[in-house]
Formats: sequence, C-alpha cells, structure tokens
Amino acid sequence: MRHGIETMHVDVPVIETDRLILRAPRFTDLEAITAFGLSERSHFVGGPVPPWQSWSILTGMIGHWIIRGYGWWMIEDKATGQVAGRTGIGHNIDWPEPELGWHLYDGFEGKGIAYEAALAAREHAYGAMGLGPLISLIAHGNLRSRRLAERMGAAPESETVIRGTPCVVFRHPMGTA
Repeated sequence: MRHGIETMHVDVPVIETDRLILRAPRFTDLEAITAFGLSERSHFVGGPVPPWQSWSILTGMIGHWIIRGYGWWMIEDKATGQVAGRTGIGHNIDWPEPELGWHLYDGFEGKGIAYEAALAAREHAYGAMGLGPLISLIAHGNLRSRRLAERMGAAPESETVIRGTPCVVFRHPMGTA
C-alpha cells in the first residue's frame, strides 16, 4: 500500500487477428486518444472534447478493466504498430447493460478494421468472459456504426437516450457472425 491506497492490477487479455492486436490501453495511447477527442470523428461519442478530458477517457478505460473485469482494448495495426482506434465492452453506470463499442481513428476507416476488431472483441466476450448477448448503443445519425452492427448480425431492438443522445439499441446474436 502507498498512502493508504492498495495497488490494483488486472491482466487485460491480448487478442490477435490476422491484421490487428487488441491490447490494454497505456499512457503512450494518450496522443491518439487526444487527437480523436479533438476531431469531429468523436461527435457521436460526446466529442469533440478538450485535451484534458482525453486523460479522463484513458484512465476511465483502464479503470473499467479493474472495476468490471472487462473493458476497452486499443486496436493496433500489426503491420505499422499504429493505434487504429479502440473496441471493447463498456458498461458505464448509466448504460442499460454491457455494450460492444468501437471507434476508429483518422485514416483507418474503410479497411474492415472496425469489423475485424469488434468481431474479435465480441467473440472473446461471449467465450472467455461469459458475457452476452451484447448490445450496441448507436446514435441515430451514425450510419457507419449502424451498418457495421448490422453486418455483425445485430438487429435494432429498442430506443433509449444515453446522456441526452437518442440511440437505437442493437442486439448482437450469440455466437459468431
């Protein structure tokens, strides 16, 4: 213990696909998270946000693994080592249940990366983590995420409002797509 705070640790599983490595978030990802947060690409997930808030996002991702035992992976391109985005299972206190989500960073859309990463995350969640069936909360105007959810076999189930944003709740099927 240090200053009365017990050090907590969780082993975040590493998942590899043909082209990607899904790994734990780390301090060196802050620059990529900040760039995403400042961009218009983040508007469906509460952005753009000031740079200081990217620190909270990063520490929240790490803390989610400690508190829930599951969370967000950073998506790393095997060929280049670049951070392409993030995917994983989030369950914030104001979410109705665990959600499979994905965010791609600038320059990585249109390459099938989100599909490959989200599918690997979902398969791991259903298998090793014993979760499911998962949902994805997708803002009405987010057509790319809607198409991805549908490609993965998810279907619209209901509507909800998350932090003031109307969303469609997509339910993912159990098993693989």
